[in-house]
Amino acid sequence: MKPGSDGWAGMSWKWADVDDVRRRLDEGADPERWSGGRPLHHAAVFGSPQVVGELVGRVADVDALENGVTALWEAVVSGKPHNARVLATAGADPWRPLIGGWSPGRLSLAGPTPDLFPVPEGTGLTDPERAAAQESRRLITALGTFHYDGTGLACVAGIDAAEAVRRLRAAPVEDEAADEVLKEPYGYDMDRILQIVGVTTVPGGCVVTQPWGYAPQMPGVLTLLSADTVCYGLYANPKSGNQGSIARHGAVESWDLHPGGGPHENDTAEEVLASYLYHCNAVAYSCAFSGLAPTDSRAVVGPPDVWVELPRRDYWSH
Repeated sequence: MKPGSDGWAGMSWKWADVDDVRRRLDEGADPERWSGGRPLHHAAVFGSPQVVGELVGRVADVDALENGVTALWEAVVSGKPHNARVLATAGADPWRPLIGGWSPGRLSLAGPTPDLFPVPEGTGLTDPERAAAQESRRLITALGTFHYDGTGLACVAGIDAAEAVRRLRAAPVEDEAADEVLKEPYGYDMDRILQIVGVTTVPGGCVVTQPWGYAPQMPGVLTLLSADTVCYGLYANPKSGNQGSIARHGAVESWDLHPGGGPHENDTAEEVLASYLYHCNAVAYSCAFSGLAPTDSRAVVGPPDVWVELPRRDYWSH
């Protein structure tokens, strides 16, 4: 190992090769430190159970924290039950409270592997938490899998498509004209088609969608839609990933959020649960935040109830 090196050069996010990891460790790689964070935390997410098993025998504390969580937490949130079992067998504590008061073990009760750890007597989910978990499974299944890079959404609670159109003062667009844009959106000058959005009523509210751009998430759109209610905006930026925002009662209150990205260190208990349930499901997260319960993906991918054109104005100064 070169002087001053931690022994993990060139690892990037690849932590599945146990022979390579073992060789590096035997040659002096630091089991506690890597330029990208703690090796065990990254192996818990990106590695194999064999690599996790190799590392747990070399670290001083299997429950060491990084960004407020343990490697076991990372394995649970990332949906790596085999890695989680290796960590628990090595002494990691499934019931240690971490972010928002949640422990890895109690969080796992809301996910697809509720039998991951032996559950202490008296430990479980509350009725609202159990209902949220059930709805997440229904919603994710109902939406299904589809390509949504480049899509903009506004998920609005408590109003229907007609009310959304009224608030936006939008004018109807012929379905045929919108369909032509939808066939080849990137063949158009964006300035010509940015004002065109689809609007669809769903149980709980409505969805404003633009499969080719960010218009529904523009601040001026969100403030109009969120009068006397709440609205979650999403732009699936192909270059930088999912970008979320929250507008409430006509004002944008949060911006540059990361829906579907997993819990963060300062999240509340409710935010932790939602981020876990909708991990890597940004569209479902956006719908759930506003209490929408679509029964399929039509409100997102089309055809919408109605295509409309927004008035030309400054939507960024709000």
